Amino acid sequence: MRSPSITRLYLQCAPGEDLAQWDDARIWAELRERLELREGWRLAEGPILQKGVTPMRSFVAEPMRYGRLFLAGDAAHIVPPTGAKGLNLAANDVRLLAAAFASFYAGKPGELESYSERALKRVWRAEHFSWWMTSMLHRFDRDDPFHAKLQLAQLEYVTTSRAAATSLAENYVGLPFDQDGMA
Repeated sequence: MRSPSITRLYLQCAPGEDLAQWDDARIWAELRERLELREGWRLAEGPILQKGVTPMRSFVAEPMRYGRLFLAGDAAHIVPPTGAKGLNLAANDVRLLAAAFASFYAGKPGELESYSERALKRVWRAEHFSWWMTSMLHRFDRDDPFHAKLQLAQLEYVTTSRAAATSLAENYVGLPFDQDGMA
């Protein structure tokens, strides 16, 4: 949800897909097919505000600093939208960096020196989670029955195991902040 009345939804398509082939009617038909699974439930339709092909890519700059230049957010790491971690990671980077600068100007440079190491703990946890969600929910080779079966096995496990569902929920919602920047 982007607001009480606006939601961002993704449909999988080929990376080089021509957006001209995706008019609003086709998008709503695809969303209804995927989301209207319960008898009597209907998708609330509205204007489509934005269309684009979003690459499923990951990137981490390590270390998250170059001399006196400190990297944060998308300048330091990219996660696919499947895990919904981009903004959370950026906020944590800024939280850590702000505290590190405050300590530095108070005469204690240690937090600034360890910023990258501390931030990367959370970044790699989120990168792994986003990779896992993407590999579980997106078909990259539609002609590969082995990987399709692996995906189904993972989905079944997540939906039938309390431990697996708890792990997914904990990572999706976001782990708590601690003093090492992990979350």
